[in-house]
Amino acid sequence: MRAVAVLAVVLFHAAVPGLRGGYVGVDVFFVISGFLITRLLWREADATGTVRLRNFYAARARRLLPAATLVGAVIMIASVALLPPLRAREVVIDGIASALYVSNYTFLLQGVDYFGAEQSQSPFLHYWSLGVEEQFYFVWAPLILCTVWVIRRVRRRNRNEAASSRRPYVLALSLVAVASFALSMVVTHLMPPAAFFALPTRAWQLALGGLVALTAGQWGRLPSLAAAVTGSTGLGMIVLACALLSQSTPYPGTAAILPTMGAVFVIGAGCAAPTAGCGRLLGTRPLRAVGRISYSWYLWHWPVLVLVPVIVGHDLGLAARLVAAVFSAGLAVATFRFVENPLRFSPKIRESAWRSLGLGAGVTAVAGCVGAALLVGMPTPVGRGSPAQPLAFTLAPVPVGESADAHDNAVRQAFSLVNDAVAASAHLEAVPSNLQPALAETTAERQAMRLDGCLLAPFETGQPECVTGDPTSTMTVALVGDSFAAMWNPAFEQIAVEQHWRLQTLTRSLCPLMHVRITNPYLRREDTNCEQWRSQIFDKLRTERPRLIVLSMSRGYDATTGVTPYDPAWLDALTRVVAQLRSTGAQVLVLGPIPDPRTHVPICLSDHLDDATACAPSRSSAVNEPGVAAEAAATELGGGHYVDLTDLFCTDHHCPVIVGNTLVYVDQGHLTPQHSRALAPVIGQLVARALAQN
Repeated sequence: MRAVAVLAVVLFHAAVPGLRGGYVGVDVFFVISGFLITRLLWREADATGTVRLRNFYAARARRLLPAATLVGAVIMIASVALLPPLRAREVVIDGIASALYVSNYTFLLQGVDYFGAEQSQSPFLHYWSLGVEEQFYFVWAPLILCTVWVIRRVRRRNRNEAASSRRPYVLALSLVAVASFALSMVVTHLMPPAAFFALPTRAWQLALGGLVALTAGQWGRLPSLAAAVTGSTGLGMIVLACALLSQSTPYPGTAAILPTMGAVFVIGAGCAAPTAGCGRLLGTRPLRAVGRISYSWYLWHWPVLVLVPVIVGHDLGLAARLVAAVFSAGLAVATFRFVENPLRFSPKIRESAWRSLGLGAGVTAVAGCVGAALLVGMPTPVGRGSPAQPLAFTLAPVPVGESADAHDNAVRQAFSLVNDAVAASAHLEAVPSNLQPALAETTAERQAMRLDGCLLAPFETGQPECVTGDPTSTMTVALVGDSFAAMWNPAFEQIAVEQHWRLQTLTRSLCPLMHVRITNPYLRREDTNCEQWRSQIFDKLRTERPRLIVLSMSRGYDATTGVTPYDPAWLDALTRVVAQLRSTGAQVLVLGPIPDPRTHVPICLSDHLDDATACAPSRSSAVNEPGVAAEAAATELGGGHYVDLTDLFCTDHHCPVIVGNTLVYVDQGHLTPQHSRALAPVIGQLVARALAQN
């Protein structure tokens, strides 16, 4: 069964066609662990009337920690050697969390999507399941021990000295299974990543394995034919799950029933007829050999698949991915032979629980120290180029009452000044030593984009009152949209302070104001809360009646969200939302897209400190100019004003990622707050022009 589980996961990660649901191999592992650990604990509790926690944890430490530490240390060292410095730092932090077996929760807090693009995934991503397993061990043994204690109290009170019974343990595990499954159903609907990574929503799978262990006698009474059919059906359910489920399936939820019950049926049938039906296949020498190295293979396969493309400099084809998977199996054989078995079966270590626990503590400390040493010793990526001047300029305001031509001329002048600065930086090679923000500060800058809670996360509802500038002013400007509206907040906030406006920021991630149906890639379902938020925003705008509504949104939505920017549905929705906003009596200004850098810019620059042009896209690849023109027409049809921002970021051929000493992008698409503020004078001219028009 271990062989089935690890093969499913490895082939899924190798993107073998037809196995889109191979990630269910982890569910099979959970059932196996629940079965084995519960059987071990029950036998001890039944024989001795207690559970010796020290011995239990000592055995787990010998079995799991040395191999996990070795692989973890290698991943961290290899990542520092191969990955861009900023990315390597993130990976080392993941490694430390993995060494402490809390990576499942750190990934959850980071908003990691297990099914995201491979190139952006941590080499430690697969350690999430080890975190669940270790947390399970810490909970399960005390649970069995508490059940023993309850049984003793009840018998002492009733003066019942009858032989021990499995029923209390079955009841305890049944309660855990029911509660955990109910929680899993609810959380899978509300927030699938939390349900995927967390122990409380996975415990039912471990509990079902434990229930098989406690009811092995009943399973053993199955006739041979019935056991063969049950086991074969179970194996078929696992294979079916591998073929039918996919990355878009809300998981675990009800979908996890298929592979979980499949594993239950296979193990239960094996209690009755281990060599009948699928037992004969699972008992063959090749599968048993794979099962023996399954733990080490699981540890090695993912980092190999993630890091080998970095070494060769390009993505791997199917054949190369399979070769990498086989290579990782070779590493697993070596780890099994020279690390797992020698330490697991060493008489000197096995004979002493304290030595085993010391081994576990020691290797965990080694992993933590390796990570800490790498973090301390890793050089901070700092530009080595000459200091550059910041993008700074002043523009004379257009007097009130001037003609539209005067405003147009002012806007053209502003664009020209910025474009000159962009052109001067188009061929910048060495990253300036006074880059703002510094590359090492971009993580904090990304956090600042939340605007103290004014940018709602995809799972949040409601809209806080986010007013800046002059709250008492009668001149209200509303900045509305998704995170690509929020990134303009620093510019608008600066203008609001200077012009004594009342600025209201109304933003929610992954939710453009246009009425398009969004499938939230994190929730893996249609985001009904997005539509609810839109209704709230329209109600607020109708009530407050701002003079100007500025609309901005990402054009990076793709098939995972069910939205295609610039297509007819998108353009029609844009026209309708502009008309709807105009009906409030406000002028509407739609900001065109900023160029798509097609890479995580700070990470890229940290690896190309002497050649910033390596991270800068061409204008033709970064800007969809026909799409921008179509949006402009759609906006005008709805009665709004549209601004093509391309010339603020690009020359005729290039779109630099540094202008002067200012970093343009904080990640793979959003502006840094510094660059947003640097463009405030231009934004101010655009706003003045929009307000001057009827």
